[in-house]
Amino acid sequence: MSEQTTDPQAPTGRSVLVTGGNRGIGRAIARALAADGDRVAITNRSGELPPELAELGVLAVQCDITDTAAVDAAFSEVEAAHGPVEVLVANAGITKDTLLMRMTDDEFTAVLDTNLTGAFRCARRASKGMIRLRRGRIVLISSVVGLYGSPGQANYAASKAGLVGLARSITRELGGRGITANVVAPGFVQTDMTAALPEAQQQAYLAAIPAGRFGAADEIADVVRFLAGDGAGYISGAVVPVDGGLGMGH
Repeated sequence: MSEQTTDPQAPTGRSVLVTGGNRGIGRAIARALAADGDRVAITNRSGELPPELAELGVLAVQCDITDTAAVDAAFSEVEAAHGPVEVLVANAGITKDTLLMRMTDDEFTAVLDTNLTGAFRCARRASKGMIRLRRGRIVLISSVVGLYGSPGQANYAASKAGLVGLARSITRELGGRGITANVVAPGFVQTDMTAALPEAQQQAYLAAIPAGRFGAADEIADVVRFLAGDGAGYISGAVVPVDGGLGMGH
């Protein structure tokens, strides 16, 4: 009986793509999955690769997710390097906050085009490879604001709420092919942006959070790791709030 040999050069881990993975929550997700041994690629508009991710062998791909051709080119680059994308984390997003009566059409549609339609473009492109593989994990990064609402953020809240319908429709369409689609809804997370807020404003936000603190990007990443893993194979169409109790699962 002959012994089986393992090719030491054979790729290990899954092919993972994290959009907007160069900073904040996206960077934490990319770092966690790469540390687990996955072959991780990130996209952002500049193609920037943070040094900590470079040390983990992460691939950076320049991509504007509002451009369908750019999304297709980015996926092709990742597929050439890592193989078909098995885990997609749609994290890229923008804000253009202003009160409803002052919000322009462009301010509304620009946020939806990035946060919602951008996620759709990526999920659509990822699904092609996942269907052939008959497996896949799609995780969409929403926000407590998408379920809870927030003054001055009608565009952002609408875009993040739309991700729930997107994930649930993907689940009903592709669930029989071994593909799951779930939503993670972070609350207030400690970032450079929150650290720069006036102290009084930070305290007002903290007072509304039952946990009494802001979240950490790594706490969001841990939930994504679970939903992207084998243990979550029977979870699909779910919305997981990671917000210290702020939204209470609204």
